[in-house]
Amino acid sequence: MGVRPVSVSGLVGELVEAISERPGRVRVAVDGADAARPWELADKVAEGLRVRRHVLRVSAKDFLRPASLRFEFGKQDPDSYYDGWLDVKGLTREVLQPLEPGGTGRVIPSLWDPEKDRATRAPYQELPPDAVVILDGPLLLGQGLPIDFSVHLSLSRGALRRRTEEEWTLPAFERYADEVRPQDWADVVVRVDDSRHPALVEIDP
Repeated sequence: MGVRPVSVSGLVGELVEAISERPGRVRVAVDGADAARPWELADKVAEGLRVRRHVLRVSAKDFLRPASLRFEFGKQDPDSYYDGWLDVKGLTREVLQPLEPGGTGRVIPSLWDPEKDRATRAPYQELPPDAVVILDGPLLLGQGLPIDFSVHLSLSRGALRRRTEEEWTLPAFERYADEVRPQDWADVVVRVDDSRHPALVEIDP
């Protein structure tokens, strides 16, 4: 295993090329703790892809479960955050499953507004056969989400602790690292201890 430094623009370019080469509808996940700011990379990749493919951006934060379920054991329970906040079934049903081969391509970009704690009532969209959906969020891998291409943004435990504002979530990310080992699931692993200077983790054949 090696680590190859890469510029942010170079990283985006490599990801755009890798995703563009995949035929049909492609479901992409950019997985990372909030401290890694996965939405920023997802936005950049989406922008680069739009000159080639139809792209829909989706965020896990728009597919959370209602507050009554998320906060059943308190608002700062790391175990609930780990496996009880994301509406995996809703995200699969409304976004990922319709993009399977032979699927309808009919998806919605958001399901639940966590601030207002009510359904967003977003309209359905019909995606063309070459569409790419780019999903960002934390703790996405190892949950059975039907994903075609995944990127994991990796932080050392020290960097994660320094850059995490919601410190109560740290046990969830430590559990994720130990139990799921997202680097083993992802197609691409990027070290982002310094977000200005990412590095691609390359696995020897």
